Amino acid sequence: MSLTEIVGQDGMVLAARTDDGEEHPAHDVLAAIGAAPRTGLAEAAGLALAPREHGGGIAVDERLRTSDPDIYAAGDVASFHHALFDTRLRVEHWANALNGGPAAARAMLGQDVAYDRVPYFFSDQYDLGMEYSGWAPPGTYDQVVIRGDAGKREFIAFWVKDGRVLAGMNVNVWDVTEPIQALIRSRTPVDTDALADPHVPLESLVP
Repeated sequence: MSLTEIVGQDGMVLAARTDDGEEHPAHDVLAAIGAAPRTGLAEAAGLALAPREHGGGIAVDERLRTSDPDIYAAGDVASFHHALFDTRLRVEHWANALNGGPAAARAMLGQDVAYDRVPYFFSDQYDLGMEYSGWAPPGTYDQVVIRGDAGKREFIAFWVKDGRVLAGMNVNVWDVTEPIQALIRSRTPVDTDALADPHVPLESLVP
């Protein structure tokens, strides 16, 4: 089902019409159209850009260095090669900008730097809070393991491939980001039954 039309009258929203011809009563419209990285300056400077399938942005290596070895980029606009996931990522969250800037500065100073922080974001929606760590787009995992009670909105979801944790999202469960990220970094298969059991400490599953 896809949206085809917003139906309104006298400047007021009345309904949303879908491609099956149905009209669904509505009073407000929220348009979540995403964000595009502003790469105009980089393009003008002749810097390489990342392909669209990798989120676009300015292409940088694991040291956050652009195609010009004297220019670095960090934050939401930078598409960097992530050694842990062996792919190019562009992360839209302030934590990425917070951590990427100092890493780029260390690289500029000649220090041995590999920006490989586990991707992370959080969101609070009224009484629902969540934190997500990792990278697990469709097609990269074969199982989602739920730990806790999703019906009560207090749980952790793990995206798993061949027993290895690729990503984890804790919902109204706190102080678990560190062990979740440790499981992701370990790249080691875990017992998924133990992973789903809230009585088994996550720390005990980290090799």
